[in-house]
Amino acid sequence: MHIVFLNPQGNFDPHDSYWSQHPDFGGQLVYVKEVAVALAQAGHEVDIVTRRIEDADWPEFASPVDHYEGVRGLRIVRVPCGPPHFLRKEDLWPYLGTEWVPGIRAFYKHEGRKPDVLTTHYADGGLCGAILRQQWGLPFTFTGHSLGAQKMDKLHASAENLAALDAEYHFSQRIMAERVAMNHADRVIVSTQQERVEQYGHRLYAGAIDPTDERRFTVVPPGVNLRIFAETAVNAQEEATQAHVKRMFKRDLFPERQHLPAIVSSSRLDAKKNHLALVQAFAGNKRLQEHANLVIVVRGMEDPLRDHGAASASERAILDEIVAVINAHELWGKLSAFSLNSQLELAAAYRALSRQRSVFCLTALYEPFGLAPLEAIAAGLPGVVTRNGGPSESLVDATTGQEFGVLVDPANPADIARGLLRVVADASAWQAFHDAGIQRVLAMYTWQRTAAAYAGVLQEILAGFVPVHPYFTEPALLALTPADLATLYGEGA
Repeated sequence: MHIVFLNPQGNFDPHDSYWSQHPDFGGQLVYVKEVAVALAQAGHEVDIVTRRIEDADWPEFASPVDHYEGVRGLRIVRVPCGPPHFLRKEDLWPYLGTEWVPGIRAFYKHEGRKPDVLTTHYADGGLCGAILRQQWGLPFTFTGHSLGAQKMDKLHASAENLAALDAEYHFSQRIMAERVAMNHADRVIVSTQQERVEQYGHRLYAGAIDPTDERRFTVVPPGVNLRIFAETAVNAQEEATQAHVKRMFKRDLFPERQHLPAIVSSSRLDAKKNHLALVQAFAGNKRLQEHANLVIVVRGMEDPLRDHGAASASERAILDEIVAVINAHELWGKLSAFSLNSQLELAAAYRALSRQRSVFCLTALYEPFGLAPLEAIAAGLPGVVTRNGGPSESLVDATTGQEFGVLVDPANPADIARGLLRVVADASAWQAFHDAGIQRVLAMYTWQRTAAAYAGVLQEILAGFVPVHPYFTEPALLALTPADLATLYGEGA
């Protein structure tokens, strides 16, 4: 198959420039690149079509066509979309249908061919897929990654602030683009069944798609990058990272405790990640303190519990709450907090700490999929993870009930402590979860498996493709005013 990924935002280049350094260069780009690479390695011809930028501050994205070194059959195709300088994803909407989509058609017309099938990503890619489906007759899949309705909820959208939020984030365009994409798509690809029911069942998408219609959806979980997160992998940061961890333990922990297992928390400082409950669980259980230290990894802050002046206001609030618990329970010497600034460093630290029978813990109030626990598990750390969201599917076999990690109630510190003790207080249990977790990742959560599932979906819709989709008979509205959004969102939402 000749497969085209539509991903106008963020941009791609052979060196993965700016990843994690800009809001438009996050997990979605990792996902698209890894699936595209795996599909190309499986023998398909693959293009990632994105936006061309001719800007001295962003020189990596100027050439019309680019390649990843050592990957045959995969191109990065850059098509102009609006002014030549960099634009954040929220500012691309006016140019998608008028410049980017015609530019894509012109590119392939010049080559004298058109692709077999499209796979679209995020709202903007999905909208363009719907337009190309109508104009070009090509089927497409839609992968939303994160939907605008959930972001509006997280920002506490209301009648009072909706206009201001729409001016900043262009939710009018985003929600309608998502409605059009999910309505027109030949298949919507989600990471979990919960994502299908909870996210696509949001009231803002009512009438665009039926989340109970399983024919419209396919669950395709993302994968773990085993080049980085594998127990047997070794990278250039290995020795330096291990030495750094030892220095941090020597700085923060009582000498007699430096050999103990670590309870490792590594996630951004966000209230929804619920670090406080983990600290409370550790503080409230003396037996847990006897068996392990608590280790909090915070990117960009070398000593966040003692010096967090560079943190944002929301991050400082979380750290202040944690420090208050530490002081109240006299935990200094039993926990360490420091920075690991890349995936390579994080994976090296996981491997080193695995040799001390450590565990990874994520107590998020809700985790849509939960790739971070699977990465830690692949690198050798058993997982003790929130039961709310994707981990309830990835870490428990729905048919047999077999556990590949320990699920806990993130709102209950006592339950978090119970789950942690199941692993750190029992060497045989630690080994069993360690072995089962790694096998689960290798069997279910690799990018090769993700790519194979994508290929299967694309082949299936190609075999049964019909020009008119049953979910629509008239061209869908491609713009949504703030007033329309307010009506959809509901008074007082």
